[in-house]
Amino acid sequence: MHPKKVSLYPEKSKVTIYDIAREAGVSASTVSRALSSPDRVSSRTRRLIEVTAAELDFRINHLAQVLKTGSTKTLGLVIADVNNPAFFGLLRGAGKFAAQRDYSVVLAQAADSAAQELASAGRLLSAVDGLILASPRMADADIRDLAESTPLVVLNREMENVNTVVPDPEKGASEAIRYLAEHGHKKVLFVAGPEQSWMSARRWETISDACQWCQLKAERIESPSPTLDGGRQVAHHVRAAGATAVITYNDLMAIGLMRQLQSSGVSIPKALSIIGFDDIFGADLTTPSLTSIRSPQNECGSLAAGVLLDALAGPAPIPAALRVGTELIIRGSAGRCDSA
Repeated sequence: MHPKKVSLYPEKSKVTIYDIAREAGVSASTVSRALSSPDRVSSRTRRLIEVTAAELDFRINHLAQVLKTGSTKTLGLVIADVNNPAFFGLLRGAGKFAAQRDYSVVLAQAADSAAQELASAGRLLSAVDGLILASPRMADADIRDLAESTPLVVLNREMENVNTVVPDPEKGASEAIRYLAEHGHKKVLFVAGPEQSWMSARRWETISDACQWCQLKAERIESPSPTLDGGRQVAHHVRAAGATAVITYNDLMAIGLMRQLQSSGVSIPKALSIIGFDDIFGADLTTPSLTSIRSPQNECGSLAAGVLLDALAGPAPIPAALRVGTELIIRGSAGRCDSA
């Protein structure tokens, strides 16, 4: 067991780069380069300085860095609903990629409100170097105004002349409709998401087109909210619609719907097949486990952070417009139509 190194500097004194330089036997300018631009020093010297800084309990003065460089080394991520597990993957993907570039990600939520979303984004502007808007509800004009104020990437929504990353529902939705057609279903009901949601409209469009191609009837109904409770509240409308299969805007709604129907004696999937969207954590923990159209949220978060950091390094002449594929994950909540 190695004895703990005793520092010559009192605990309450503020350790500086000059203290690290003296302890490591290098110049202060070398310490500064190692901490701010590690690629400019050798790996051996960088490691020596990092170990010495840790032993001295050195803390970087981030405020001083901001004043010197104009950069906070922080990205802002604004999400529609912090309670929706679909956004966890986005945060993980963005955070992991940002950390590789020595950036942090801070989170703000909008509670599915366009006004609150715009306010949250505005509050972040002075504290971050750029913004990622995940499933924004605000108007196009507000997003473009933000894009003129700071580097910005939009997730789950396509826009011209703005950096975007979109999990395209076409592949996954088409797979879902083909699966239902092959299992004898004739009518599919789509439970829509928020009225302001671009992704909800896009998911309905792809489902409707796929149903037309497979000669299935498609019908859409609205929901009060994209939550477990929203799914529960539409259960009576679902039963009245006469469909044998339901696809919901997201997994939370699917789970809420399934629970409510089961409490009323409806057998899933024998009497009704249910398919969600996103494949959130826990989708496979329901009874039966939830069939879902998976959106690769981790990948989307990583791509969004990459696009934003590239924009901070120097804006590209053409904004990025990236699409990521989706896929159907078949589990127990969808199967053969009992009336087929």
